[in-house]
Amino acid sequence: MRFFRIGDKVVSRDKLVDEITAILAEREAGATQEETAKRHSVQRSFVSFLETLGEIRRGARVALIGFPIANCGEVQALAEKHALDFVLVFSQAEREGIESESATEVFNSLLDTLATLRDYDVLVMLASDLRIKTIEKILGREVVGLPLGQSPLREDIIVDVEQLDAVLEGVMAASTEDTVRGRMGTALREAADEIAGRWSASSGRWTSSRKS
Repeated sequence: MRFFRIGDKVVSRDKLVDEITAILAEREAGATQEETAKRHSVQRSFVSFLETLGEIRRGARVALIGFPIANCGEVQALAEKHALDFVLVFSQAEREGIESESATEVFNSLLDTLATLRDYDVLVMLASDLRIKTIEKILGREVVGLPLGQSPLREDIIVDVEQLDAVLEGVMAASTEDTVRGRMGTALREAADEIAGRWSASSGRWTSSRKS
């Protein structure tokens, strides 16, 4: 435990971290600033100050899922850079591990994931063309699909993180300007479709087919 001596007071860093974590968790759960402030015996302005101090971005709730991906670590790091709200990426080996479970477990896991994804305004999906179309039909909401290749895909694909970074930049910019579900800008959709149209799965790598 880390302590700070400030004049005649001893301050615990761990206590501060625990209190701040509890305050932010309550706000995330839906409590108002006033309600949270009263429960923690602080002023409402203090709660507002904490949120402003720690703010990374504003805008829509954005999720990213992708499979089968070889460089999952790079994709997850990129998602963290853009402060995405939900990330689920896995390799073919991890996918096969899921598929090896009982039919009931797989079905329940699928339902849980779909239920979770319905809470997000925008979904960026890296998968085969067929999987993307299926998710678009099921969720019936804003899906930015980036095909990794034609279905079925049974080998890991290396995602071009520079291209993905550009798409996520566009997604975050559009979602900041308009957070209403189902109203993602047409310019972003056209840009994503244009990039996706140039990508192809070749030798296990997500590559651009456009000639320089």
